Amino acid sequence: MARDVGGTSAPIIAGFVLAGGGSTRFGRDKALVEFAGKPMLARMIELIRRVTEKVTVVAAPGKYAEFGAAIVEDRWPGEGPLGGIVTALLHAKENEPACEWNIIVSCDMPFLTTSWMNYLTERAAKSAAQVVLPHSAYGPEPLCAVWRSDARAAIQDQFEKGVRKVTAAIGKLKSEVLDERDWKRFDSAGRLFWNMNTAADYEEARRILETEQE
Repeated sequence: MARDVGGTSAPIIAGFVLAGGGSTRFGRDKALVEFAGKPMLARMIELIRRVTEKVTVVAAPGKYAEFGAAIVEDRWPGEGPLGGIVTALLHAKENEPACEWNIIVSCDMPFLTTSWMNYLTERAAKSAAQVVLPHSAYGPEPLCAVWRSDARAAIQDQFEKGVRKVTAAIGKLKSEVLDERDWKRFDSAGRLFWNMNTAADYEEARRILETEQE
């Protein structure tokens, strides 16, 4: 059934966590590193479950079963996050046909919050765009975005033509951008979209967390 958002019936939203990357720059599986006492993947699954009960992890087969979420195999392993996004939207088409929207996030964003994710999905429910995504001071943040299910054909076409940059594929869609005016109230420190590409990023995120807990 549809969720109730602000007193109105909102489209059902499926949730996906991308965990199919090789973590080559990080040096070990960043989905399994602990942050605030929990593996990052567990944190992200819990976060998305506060938005929707329909949570699926895009990952290599046989991995992460212990986290209690459905796993869908990345159809293009090693081809970057755009392949994971297309995989998620194909899975939604085949298994969640009632879902109009799909929230898709990377597994390595330790400072995402429930309040922001709820706001993001509420904006998507009211949007005529095919993808709703934030822009931070560093540019587009496509690995914390909400995708309309019917965007799948256009981005899959781009992927099959050799496009691997997520923002390039988004250029073929009707998008709605949420800028600082939208997200600043959820993130006065500017860390909401922090992602941990390297071990140094992870150590810095841990340092920030420890400082805030003092």
